[in-house]
Amino acid sequence: MTTRPWSCDTIVALPDSTRGRAVLFGKNSDRPAGEAQPLRRRPARPAGGPLRLAYLTIEDAPAYAHIGSSPFWCWGYEMGVNEHRVAIGNEAVFSRVWADAVAREKAGDSQQPGILGMELVRLGLERGSTAREALDVITDLLERHGQWGSAMVGTPHAEGSYDNAFVIADPREAWVLETIGRDWAARRITSGVASLSNELSIRADADLTSSGLREAATRTGWPSERPLDVADAFTDPGTPLQVSHIRRRRSHQLLTDETAAGIGLHTMKRVLRDHLEDTFLGGPSFDAARPDFHTLCMHEHPSGFTWGNTAASLIVELHDGPGPLILWWCPVTPCTGVYLPVPLDIESLPDGLTRPAPESSWDPRDHHRPAHDPLAVWWQWQHLLDAAKDPRARNFTARAARLRTSFDDLEARWERTLPSPADGPGARTAFVRTCLDEARATATGLAHEFGADPAVALDSRWAAPTV
Repeated sequence: MTTRPWSCDTIVALPDSTRGRAVLFGKNSDRPAGEAQPLRRRPARPAGGPLRLAYLTIEDAPAYAHIGSSPFWCWGYEMGVNEHRVAIGNEAVFSRVWADAVAREKAGDSQQPGILGMELVRLGLERGSTAREALDVITDLLERHGQWGSAMVGTPHAEGSYDNAFVIADPREAWVLETIGRDWAARRITSGVASLSNELSIRADADLTSSGLREAATRTGWPSERPLDVADAFTDPGTPLQVSHIRRRRSHQLLTDETAAGIGLHTMKRVLRDHLEDTFLGGPSFDAARPDFHTLCMHEHPSGFTWGNTAASLIVELHDGPGPLILWWCPVTPCTGVYLPVPLDIESLPDGLTRPAPESSWDPRDHHRPAHDPLAVWWQWQHLLDAAKDPRARNFTARAARLRTSFDDLEARWERTLPSPADGPGARTAFVRTCLDEARATATGLAHEFGADPAVALDSRWAAPTV
């Protein structure tokens, strides 16, 4: 059974390739099925006392206001945007350095805990006013504190750890940052498109590296006389790349195909909802109840052949124009979900978007997956996914098409009726609540249409424990 967290996809398109001449950032966060991922909104604040993370405590610093999409147990984020229009998302990657740490951990040599990749995402958002500044924040913390520790609920370090890669973007540029233990390499993107999945992609084209990267490569056996190819030198040979490489090449192809016409919000949605449609592998043969491939929109297979589900998806246009940024956030799998518009300067998030609330411990080993909560937006869409792929109905294709018809109409109307830049935060907050009410009413009606009770978990794994 596949248990390694080898999923997530991040895409970015620079202004020369987009319809609106702004940077477009998107990410699918793929996590264990049933791991709720609500939204969090944090206002700007001054520095406080020592900052407690999952496995260590670090010094605090002043923080910028931001919104992030967070696994329910985690202090950090899978993806988010801050008040300076910096967007960050991370990916699990698997290096030779990571594999060596796993082997030592399994042999009883406990590794020094470090910062989780999701925590680095939030720290970059809190402390970086540009993409380059956020990159410097993340790499400085990485070099000082390292990265090590399980990022999966109820899972030991050796099974739930990974190195991290990031896409960091602002309205002018993007950076691909790939990390190997405490070392790293970064590539600047100023034009075209870029895709990131669960594999090292920087070759001999790094624009910045850690001072110790070359020495670390030598320790892995890379010949000192050869130019450093980061991916070739550090990729773990024990990690198969077909689960990530196909997705990375697929997202890059879909973006590139739209560059001449101009990539827009609909392009980003199509990429993040992709099941290899219009190829010999996809189309009507795809069934979310029995997925045969790790597609960009991720679904778990009952045998464990494919790992986890897309837990949330985010798209944002990082423009320099007047008015707030709009985060388009989708709970659970985007093929069966709806992208809700969430202005960055919203006064407060509706309660349903923030459930389940964070608990006292940020250590995932202290948690179990929470039970189905009909008041939580995330759980309502998990329930809808379960109804759509109900194996007894044998009708996912038709049900998914029904969902898309309903939700696409909502998304199109919301795009047409977005508040103007002159409207204040109060009007934008009211707009979000109206959109959410419409989405929830539509989802409830669709669940009933599929013969499901929205208040009752369809999958027994999500049922509340009996006492």
